[in-house]
Amino acid sequence: MRVGVDVGGTFTDLVAWDGAGRMSALKVPTTPDNPAGGVLSGLAAVARAAGPCASLAHGTTLVTNAIVERRVGAVGLVTTRGFRDVLEIGRMSRTHLYRLDLPAKPEPLVPRELRAEVSERVSADGSVLSALELGELPAIIRHFQREGVESVAICLLHAYANPAHEQALRLALAQHFPFVSVSSEINAEFREYERTSTTVLNAAVMPLAARYLDDLAARLAAGGRAVPVHLLHSAGGMMSVDAARARPLTMAMSGPAAGVAAAAFLSRSLGLSRALAFDMGGTTTDVCLVADGVPETARQRKLGDYPVRLPAVAVESIGAGGGSVAWIETTGGLKVGPRSAGAAPGPACYGLGGHEPTVSDANLILGYLNPERIYGGSIRLDRGRAEAALDPLRRRFGLSLLDAAYAVVEVANANMQRALRLVSVQRGYDLREFTLIAYGGAGPVHAGALAREAGISRIVVPAHSGAFSALGCLVSPLRYDAVQTYRIRLEAWDGTLVADRFRSLEAQCQAPLLDEGHAADGVLVRRSADLRYAGQNYDLEIDVGGGPDALRAAFEHRHRQLYGYATGESVECVNLRVTAQLVRDDVALPHAAGSTAASAADTLRAYFRETGPVTMPRYERASLATSQTIAGPALVEDEWSTTLVYPGQRCHADRRGNLLIEAGA
Repeated sequence: MRVGVDVGGTFTDLVAWDGAGRMSALKVPTTPDNPAGGVLSGLAAVARAAGPCASLAHGTTLVTNAIVERRVGAVGLVTTRGFRDVLEIGRMSRTHLYRLDLPAKPEPLVPRELRAEVSERVSADGSVLSALELGELPAIIRHFQREGVESVAICLLHAYANPAHEQALRLALAQHFPFVSVSSEINAEFREYERTSTTVLNAAVMPLAARYLDDLAARLAAGGRAVPVHLLHSAGGMMSVDAARARPLTMAMSGPAAGVAAAAFLSRSLGLSRALAFDMGGTTTDVCLVADGVPETARQRKLGDYPVRLPAVAVESIGAGGGSVAWIETTGGLKVGPRSAGAAPGPACYGLGGHEPTVSDANLILGYLNPERIYGGSIRLDRGRAEAALDPLRRRFGLSLLDAAYAVVEVANANMQRALRLVSVQRGYDLREFTLIAYGGAGPVHAGALAREAGISRIVVPAHSGAFSALGCLVSPLRYDAVQTYRIRLEAWDGTLVADRFRSLEAQCQAPLLDEGHAADGVLVRRSADLRYAGQNYDLEIDVGGGPDALRAAFEHRHRQLYGYATGESVECVNLRVTAQLVRDDVALPHAAGSTAASAADTLRAYFRETGPVTMPRYERASLATSQTIAGPALVEDEWSTTLVYPGQRCHADRRGNLLIEAGA
């Protein structure tokens, strides 16, 4: 079995595929103190149910959590003399613009006493202005060792243009420290603060990632089988264990990237030209645009208030989930989130000690969740506790209990609607052209209302939606990225010189694929350039498939799409980029739906604003046939999630077990 596994905060999800069309999914509890233990427990369960693991594709939130919670060891930074305080200075923009009681910027990632300077200087064109003084290094090494430094980050001025000095420092420092992170290998781009931040964060998580990978490899080997392992990175592709050891920061967005990768796979399978991945869990909602089967990516984002400049799926995350708490702000308005009841104590209706009103409590009162069902094998929802939690809101606003619950859901939906518009309308797309792919524990409950409000006519709730991120690990291709700052006006574009630089980047990306024995003709290479009008501060990534005239036309088309205008002024290139990935889409979802129409298992009382209280049928998802159409309002349930078909919508299962929801005729 080829197995995809996603380690989450509460559960470790696994999806296994046997290569012949048989697929199974399961969940086991995550073991936070020993994450490899949960993975091995899941693999043992897979082996009992379906067969032994032949290869493992792995996604994890280990790196993300370590950075957010600051569970990282001491890092030493070596930089060019005179640039010791780049991390301290940062950017002038405040994290909280109007909160003067809060710090203007986060604490530096490395304290000043662990930031060391060396004499050297390289210019922006790569020429050496001052030679590197390696004789200054012994004192730095002794100081770092006294301070207990385990990882060292090297970030020299303009090393993106000429990495020779950084490489010399690496050779010297690697003899004394087990982990060394070099900026010219992590992020070979200009802008010192972002490059330094990214390099230091990578160094900070190297020991943690290495210990985890070593532990996982040892446990797999102890089972008597050599199991190839690949790790999911933030751009939605898989990488080798060696690459993960060298650049563990690339796993920082592994969790959301896994779900988006699965949504992109499903989008290609169904032939969807425009789709929105919509993942609503207990704490957050993650939304990402997928165009022609390819997720949109971003080159920079923040993690724990620090900039991370590495390719990642362009996920917009907001604090809206099933556990998001409803509260009243000082002006008297109703707010939902971003604070969440989390897994413990959880929503009030879970009966685990929570008492504040949450989105899940409101959904239960409205009849959108089934109080008789046991979710996840252990949780039965308590309507009485949900009513008690919402009662203060009801009394505060003078509403009926149903209207108070409806208000909570409407505010949560409005928050998520803004996220949908942010990744589509504000990036030049028309929401009405999209299909909404809804997954996560709460996504299929809210998708119908969001689609109706946004004018989206089609929703897909995928098969195995409860373990969708693990499926994303299983279907993600091997992929590597490289970038190099290269500044030139399009009027001076030299095709031969640019082609040479692209070939160097391609060799860098293809090397790990070829080292694993993959043929070069099975590797898809994409070339792109970051372009901007001369003098602009930020740029747009444009595919390179022709000369400077074609680049200018493509840039101005995208600029017009995003901002509504194009000036015709001089355009310059600032970075060249290459992506190399293995061409494969060999995993296919098995046939899942039955052939005999299913009857409703039961009915539930539910409340909708347009209909008032109604009695709606409830169906078991596994029993639906492909020929069967369900008219809303109706509820479709499986072990891990609930799909709500709203009034005026119709639902049917396709031959792969996906639920397709459309506006009624």
